[in-house]
Amino acid sequence: MDQFTQNPAANRLKRRRALVAILLGSSLAMLGAGAMSLAVFTDSRASTGSWTTGTIVLGVSPSTAFSATNILPGSTGSADITVSNTGTGALRYAVSTSATNTDAKGLAAQMTLTVTAGTCASLGSTLYTGALGSAALGSPTQGAQAGDRSVAAASSDALCFAWSFPLASGNAFQGAATTATFTFAAEQTTNNP
Repeated sequence: MDQFTQNPAANRLKRRRALVAILLGSSLAMLGAGAMSLAVFTDSRASTGSWTTGTIVLGVSPSTAFSATNILPGSTGSADITVSNTGTGALRYAVSTSATNTDAKGLAAQMTLTVTAGTCASLGSTLYTGALGSAALGSPTQGAQAGDRSVAAASSDALCFAWSFPLASGNAFQGAATTATFTFAAEQTTNNP
């Protein structure tokens, strides 16, 4: 009898061990080959973005519209006001007035102011007529309001401010004085309905 037929259990064990050794060796060889196949070429590129905001730049010229002294009943005067936008975006603006009386005589309410579109030499439509101390165009509330004025980028808007001291003003206004400040408030029009 040969040695394989003498102890069949031992032979099976040897064969199993040999088979496990072959399988283990094959697995290690395949893992090594697989690890080598994970090396691939790669590449990447970047794409950038850039943002710059626009501007609205409100200008009002002249900064002092009036300096009238020694006025008498029936006196009038006017001044051209240029509202400019040197920014890159369109704007809309509103005008409000605050007037103070340096005495208790109430000259701000007695005097009248008329604001028209265009220059004083070439009047357009009337935008406001009433008491000097209440003068307003549009509203400084955010968003489009009735009476707001629009100015495109790199453009301007001409207004004529004309005042009058009514002829019917009586002696109570002798020596009276008032100071008015016209405030121009602007906001962007794009994305701001």
